This record gives sequence, structure tokens and C-alpha cells, in this order.
Amino acid sequence: MITHTVGKRKTAIARAVAKEGKGRIRINKKPIEIVEPKYVNAKLMEPVILAGDIIDNIDIDITVKGGGIIGQMDAARTALGKAIVEFTGDMDLKEKYLQYDRTILISDARRTEPHKPSKSTKGPRAKRQKSYR
Repeated sequence: MITHTVGKRKTAIARAVAKEGKGRIRINKKPIEIVEPKYVNAKLMEPVILAGDIIDNIDIDITVKGGGIIGQMDAARTALGKAIVEFTGDMDLKEKYLQYDRTILISDARRTEPHKPSKSTKGPRAKRQKSYR
């Protein structure tokens, strides 16, 4: 059985493929254990640690594109959590994820606000300062 899942955050998109195996998890063909920096790795490992021994017979390959390092990490984390729950079909684990952090299973819908006309470099809501003296 093979399971395909998707995780998104800002402009980053992660696609995960889960299949039976030896418990290997790779992100862009790199083992999850050696992903740098450390705080990104710690956040990525949360779904794995919460799942425990359930994932010892699952291989998950994740490819991430777009966005920055934190956006990619969040997208990969969501794709990983979804893949584990979908592949195992464990509803107790799903509840555990939702209680711990909802973004493990549900992508964050927030996006950056588009820039408005004639203020392209200053940001979407920038106004000219007004001086009273």
C-alpha cells in the first residue's frame, strides 16, 4: 500500500509518499536526522516522536519546493504527520496530533498580503508620514 499526502505553508509545498519499509524518513533524499539547523530538525521530529513505534515499518519520502527554510519545514511536518496517520489509519494517533498541535495535520492557511498599487516596495499598507509642525 502506498499513500500520497501534501502539506503547505506560505509558498512551500511538501509531497510525502509513505510505503512499507524499515522506518526510513527522507526529506529531499536526505535522512531526517541530519536536517540542519537543529531547531528545524526538532520541529520536524515532533510527529515521529509522538507516533512512537508505529512508524518502524514505514518508509516516507518527502520532497519540498518553494518558500524559505521555516516554511519548508512546516510544510514537510504537515505532510509527514498526514502520511503517518493515513498509512496507519490510527485514530488515537490522529487525536494525539490534534491535541498536541493542530498544524501537524492541518496546513496553515495564512498567506502574505499582496502589495497594493503604487506602493510596490514599501508593503501593502504603508502610508506617507504626516507632519503637523
